[in-house]
Amino acid sequence: MMKNKQRNRKDPHPLLRIFGEYFSIIVGSAIVAISFNVFLLPNEVASGGVSGISTILKGLFDWKPAFVQWAFNIPLFIAGVILLGRNFGAKTAVGTVFLPFVVFLTEAWEPWTLNPLLGALFGGILVGLGLGIVFRGNASTGGTDLAAQIITKYTGFTLGTSVALIDGLIVLAAALVFDIEKGLYALVGLYVTTKTIDLVQVGFGRSKLVYIITNKQVEMRDAIYEEIDRGVTKLTATGGYTEAEKPILLVVVHQTEFTRLKKVVKDVDPGAFVIVSDAAEVLGEGFKRA
Repeated sequence: MMKNKQRNRKDPHPLLRIFGEYFSIIVGSAIVAISFNVFLLPNEVASGGVSGISTILKGLFDWKPAFVQWAFNIPLFIAGVILLGRNFGAKTAVGTVFLPFVVFLTEAWEPWTLNPLLGALFGGILVGLGLGIVFRGNASTGGTDLAAQIITKYTGFTLGTSVALIDGLIVLAAALVFDIEKGLYALVGLYVTTKTIDLVQVGFGRSKLVYIITNKQVEMRDAIYEEIDRGVTKLTATGGYTEAEKPILLVVVHQTEFTRLKKVVKDVDPGAFVIVSDAAEVLGEGFKRA
């Protein structure tokens, strides 16, 4: 039988949860704004979004990025509410206004590097970190995300295609306004940002999803229960050649438990057929809470 017990954790108080979400928005927006001023803007790395547009307009007309971001973010938020017919909520409104505010407050900060590659890499990491924190607060910083949703509604494009289209045009504009090399740095920053957001949302932990086909199902199940302390799910399958029923045991383990699981499988049934795949995020008993 399973040893893992269901944890009797109560959800946090609603006020604490709301406070935590707004705190995430403020902290995440501040990180994005600071990284913009100390890494991206000084190196003319326009890696998508409204911040990328403000970088380009700064280079063309010397317009203050904070004012440009407000000029785009606020109308886009209003248009999103009107055209999409939904309430984006106060949290998104806070992100829309607060991020340019921090950009304005920190615009006099000295650049942390004037190497464009380092600016793209570390700027992309910090922007991804900040946006990931904002997303975990169930909000967004508005801007081109809302524009992408509007395009999706009225063109039939997928959201991913709309985001890629907008960011691609911004990167292309950066290459035309500055030079090709700056456009390539912008692509680097955009890629790093995307990967960092995924890392913040999913976390560092990785799990393994393991399918086991064995003639010793009961023994294998009991051994996994006892040795690994993990639950097992039995899936019904039919052999493609034999047409015979062949149940499959499904088990999910942490990365650190995988070696032990392989040993258990080998000890119980060396001839077992095993399929292993990565599971980016697992929610539930014994893993992360939803």
